Amino acid sequence: MQASADSTKMDCLWSNWKCQAIDLLYWRDIKQTGIVFGSILLLLFSLTQFSVVSVIAYLALAALSATISFRIYKSVLQAVQKTDEGHPFKAYLEMEMSLSQEQIQKYTDCLQLYVNSTVRELRRLFLVQDLVDSLKFAVLMWLLTYVGALFNGLTLMIMAVVSMFTLPVVYDKYQAQIDQYLGLVRTHINTVMAKIQAKIPGAKRKAE
Repeated sequence: MQASADSTKMDCLWSNWKCQAIDLLYWRDIKQTGIVFGSILLLLFSLTQFSVVSVIAYLALAALSATISFRIYKSVLQAVQKTDEGHPFKAYLEMEMSLSQEQIQKYTDCLQLYVNSTVRELRRLFLVQDLVDSLKFAVLMWLLTYVGALFNGLTLMIMAVVSMFTLPVVYDKYQAQIDQYLGLVRTHINTVMAKIQAKIPGAKRKAE
């Protein structure tokens, strides 16, 4: 019963996190999304100028400076006002932050499922179980060589973050037009792949 209750609780939390992520990406709360978006971009731009160790150290120093200053301020204020409000961060210090064995097991199972699925898919592609899919994968890797030559990893991450926070809004606003163009592109790609599949021996799918 306890495991079932924990599982239900985790499902609810996961659902809430998904809703919060969707709200962020669609700018439902402009102030909150702006803070998150700006913070992530600031972190990534910092990494372009400083090493990861330096950025982590600076962030830790900034957080410690804020918490220590606030702790001293509250202590002085309590001494002047002769009050006993206790530790200013008492609520956070007493907050339960540990994961139960069931929660850890659930996350481990999800990770194991993802890793196994990825390994099976890579095996299928590299061992050419389906020639067309392997060719698509080869073309994708070939295109990525050009992308890697033009952009480094951090630049790609910055572009990915900007896309995450802009494309959903643009798609939501111009969904009909975008779907129309995507349909045309998909049809053209399918036509080209069908021609290639017809000309290469053994490229036809088993289903056909």
